[in-house]
Amino acid sequence: MKQNTKNLVLAAMFLAIGLVLPFFTGQIPQIGSMLLPMHLPVLLCGLLCGWQYGAVVGLVLPMLRYVLFGMPPLLTAVAMSFELLTYGLVIGLLYSRSRWKCIFSLYRSLLAAMVAGRVVWGVIRVLMTGVAGEPFTWQLFLSGALLTAIPGIILQLVFIPALMVALDKTGIVRFSRKKTEAAQT
Repeated sequence: MKQNTKNLVLAAMFLAIGLVLPFFTGQIPQIGSMLLPMHLPVLLCGLLCGWQYGAVVGLVLPMLRYVLFGMPPLLTAVAMSFELLTYGLVIGLLYSRSRWKCIFSLYRSLLAAMVAGRVVWGVIRVLMTGVAGEPFTWQLFLSGALLTAIPGIILQLVFIPALMVALDKTGIVRFSRKKTEAAQT
């Protein structure tokens, strides 16, 4: 019961961070699509709270942000909801099922979540083509999922592992260690 309460509080904190963090990009969509400010709290929520919480925070965050602040635009928010749901689900599921909680399994889970989320985003955008009234081409996918997002991808690949290492050093989160490493320390 205590762990569920802790996870619920942390998930609420990550949701709040996800609502506020885009304000640091100045509400400029081009900068937001480069730095991906809502992705960080969802990925961290999946890692620290588990896939269930990460998935729910990912699903709710873009739509709640649209309702409260009118950003991102509705169709973007819908596609992002599925993308972020996938991020939280995949990273939480893969990391929790990793035999060793270490930097290698963290990167493996992070990269898999990033790829899966972008694929889901692309599929949703293709399905929404009829609603939006504009074609979603391969070039638009590459541009939106990869090229314009490079600064955000780098930020995720640097910040999330660095934060997890810092949390490990403080004892808040522990990487599991092999028996030989644990015996030596």
